[in-house]
Amino acid sequence: MKILVLPALTAAVLMSVSVGAYADEELTPYGTATVDMHEYPEVNQVYDVNYDDPKSLKTLYAFVKNTSKVVPGDVVVVTHGPELRAFAKENYDKYYGLMDQMAELAEQGVEFRMCNNALRAAGYEPEDMHGFVTVVPAGFAEIVMLQSQGYEYINPIPLPVGGVRELEKSSE
Repeated sequence: MKILVLPALTAAVLMSVSVGAYADEELTPYGTATVDMHEYPEVNQVYDVNYDDPKSLKTLYAFVKNTSKVVPGDVVVVTHGPELRAFAKENYDKYYGLMDQMAELAEQGVEFRMCNNALRAAGYEPEDMHGFVTVVPAGFAEIVMLQSQGYEYINPIPLPVGGVRELEKSSE
């Protein structure tokens, strides 16, 4: 009996290794990613920000912070949507964490420009906003002007990727 157990055990181990190797090949038919950690040239960037929810500014912060680490150049954030209420001094108690992050970016050289049309439509005056904000005549016109000066347009849609791997694991 022991003679039969050893070959049966060996066969079972070999089959599991073969099945595992086959499964890996089936899951990775295209090989493994290539890594190319090159440097980026200087690129001036304009971020077009128009968010329903001011909390999306947290994602903007991450976009600007991470991009600025690897891409040198001037950065301008043009805000012209409902998120502008977070920049109002009267709302600092509610949005202080976000505004502290935006102020940090401003201290690092990021310019914040706000659309006067959107600001007034929302019921604010320029003096209602924090001091690191510059109010400009029109948000879209500001973006067009910056693009004509060589700034690259970035639309940082607030869809963070943090935790998406866990989403895949939980759907199994």
